[in-house]
Amino acid sequence: MAEVLHRPNQAIAIPADGRLEVVTFTLGLEEYGIDIQRVQELRGYDTVTCIANAPAHIKGVVNLRGIIVPIIDMRIRFNLGEPRYDEFTVVIVLNIGGRVVGMVVDSVSDVITLSADQIKPAPEMGSAMDTDYLIGLGTLDERMLILVDIDRLMSGEELGLIEKLAA
Repeated sequence: MAEVLHRPNQAIAIPADGRLEVVTFTLGLEEYGIDIQRVQELRGYDTVTCIANAPAHIKGVVNLRGIIVPIIDMRIRFNLGEPRYDEFTVVIVLNIGGRVVGMVVDSVSDVITLSADQIKPAPEMGSAMDTDYLIGLGTLDERMLILVDIDRLMSGEELGLIEKLAA
């Protein structure tokens, strides 16, 4: 049975063994983590085919072994300034609700396992900031990770838009 960490309007399922395995990545100066079970593969950033009239954070699409994959730049999505694409830039290929999506990040750090007591609820920011997509904050020694619920972040509306653009 999975343990559930509660926060207003959100419940976070922690696996029965009390551990959450996350892939950590950086955007600017901050470190983030997403559930490794959503990650299909990691790839270097490559040229994308731009889609007319797409929102700025949707960079375009790539052909990944016959599958058209939308590419979303998380630096733009989170309003973290102008993205830079270099040898450290990574595309995290995700499988969300049966849809394959690429997420551009500045770099991927590592894979870590957090226990339930290392996951703290995200602070309430009121209406000043949308934090619905946050699972919480992971603490590991001196590191603090912003844990992202990628399913919530890539909401049905956004996945619908991506689906429409990819078609």
